[in-house]
Amino acid sequence: MDAKRRYEEWLENPYFDQDMKEELRKIAGDEKEIQDRFYRELEFGTGGLRGVIGAGTNRMNIYTVRKATQGLANYIRKEHTEEKGVAIAYDSRNMSPEFAREAALCLGANGIKAYIFPSLRPTPMLSFALRELGCTAGIVVTASHNPPEYNGYKVYWEDGAQITSPRDWQIIQEVNEVTDYSAVKTMELEEAKKAGLYQVIGQEIDDKYIAALKSLTLRPEIIKEEAKNLRIVYTPLHGTGNLPVRRILKELGFEKVYVVKEQELPDGDFPTVSYPNPEDPNAFQLALQTAREKDADLVLATDPDADRLGVYVKDERTGEYKSFTGNMSGTLILEYILSQRKAMGTLPENGAVVTTIVSGKMAKEITKDYGLTLIETLTGFKYIGEQIKFFEQDRDYVYIFGYEESYGCLVGTHARDKDAVSAVMALCEAAAYYRHQGVTLCQQMEKLFEKYGYYKEALCTVTLKGQEGAEKIQSMMEQIRSDVPEAIGGFKVKSFRDYQANRIWDCITGTERPSGLPKSNVLYFDLEEDAWCCIRPSGTEPKIKFYMGVKGSSDADAETKLARLQEAVKALAK
Repeated sequence: MDAKRRYEEWLENPYFDQDMKEELRKIAGDEKEIQDRFYRELEFGTGGLRGVIGAGTNRMNIYTVRKATQGLANYIRKEHTEEKGVAIAYDSRNMSPEFAREAALCLGANGIKAYIFPSLRPTPMLSFALRELGCTAGIVVTASHNPPEYNGYKVYWEDGAQITSPRDWQIIQEVNEVTDYSAVKTMELEEAKKAGLYQVIGQEIDDKYIAALKSLTLRPEIIKEEAKNLRIVYTPLHGTGNLPVRRILKELGFEKVYVVKEQELPDGDFPTVSYPNPEDPNAFQLALQTAREKDADLVLATDPDADRLGVYVKDERTGEYKSFTGNMSGTLILEYILSQRKAMGTLPENGAVVTTIVSGKMAKEITKDYGLTLIETLTGFKYIGEQIKFFEQDRDYVYIFGYEESYGCLVGTHARDKDAVSAVMALCEAAAYYRHQGVTLCQQMEKLFEKYGYYKEALCTVTLKGQEGAEKIQSMMEQIRSDVPEAIGGFKVKSFRDYQANRIWDCITGTERPSGLPKSNVLYFDLEEDAWCCIRPSGTEPKIKFYMGVKGSSDADAETKLARLQEAVKALAK
């Protein structure tokens, strides 16, 4: 069925509500808009759904959410785990409560109990809750850091991590087999409650989550001494982080916590930012203004579902606030944990640190220095969470810490997804500890660069929307794949990895070996002088991403090398 016919079917079918039809009538005659809304079904990918809110098969609405949930329910019933139930959480985005409720009622109509939070919660709390409740799966309604017009739907399995292969493809197949929207099951809210299929959860889970976080602190005695002195500015960017972040800091004893008032309350329109992403410097404008007024030591921002943490730190030499990349904050927390656990005698010999292939390479040097193992996964924190499951099954490693360059990390195993609430806690603890030693976080970061090398990374993103954009991205990937360059930015290509083909080609010896990671549309170049470049289409946005990194003998040397590599990568993107 073509896009125009699908559009007409939604207008004619009595199953779809009048508000949805009224929205569609307003675009009558706009062939391009009709095409974009109906040229495909909103894809249920390996992480779930993500798309623009609105009417149409290629949009986030109650019907596409029900369809996805019916597919998940069918899969759960085939696995015979329906009696365990499903936990559901949602963030501050527009339509998040409605989508969460529709998912719960669809599950209920399929005989699967839903445990649902009564109000917005961070994504890591969903991961924690489903493990605490012994659920078979979890759903979180969020579009993370995407622009305001987006929403999404992520699926987790019983270990608390997002679904991975082969389960993700099996669920995708079940979702794709649901072709008739009107055949999707649902039920009334009161009927679901009466049948015991809709249970509201909240305070008890919140308390257990906070207790789990507090148990992860390494130097509570130093926190007690220094917490009253550390000045922290925090913004939840209109998202879910406000209450849990403030609670954990307060209970640990941090007294001087200043929340950005204009961004304190949840708001799905994100009125003070164009893009609610702590990776974007513009998102920090109000927070930095508050920081200067309060003479803050730390400036922190969490994204709408509070799984990512952005950081600015006051540089005492200049009085200015310096941005820490996700790699910088990740390695700083990593080295703090390792150094303190080593000093306390609690660092296991078989400890492992997990990161991704596109994250900074300083972690490799740090883990080697402490005699630990570093494991690299594909991009996406679900693969880091999956490693924890493998460690527990095989008992070969003990998880110490995991992080990725996109501002996400996980301290502890209470959750199996990145957790900005625990990241705030760990970073503030590190700041208190180093302050006790007379060292700022900027100075500590400089010490790490001096010891391990000046690592710098960059990301170049090209946005190509719609059907035409998706085709262009695929064409770009195939062109690079079929014509591997000998050098990029003056750096010789030592080896080329094509994760789609499960192939690593050694350009020096001419030999080939398997990549050892799951199949994925990712291309990776190992370059000379410890430089590297990686290319992949985004799994959640209409973008192609070019990651790169270098190692320099000084900050200036690294900057020069990175600028050279960035220029070459821009040429690849054309």
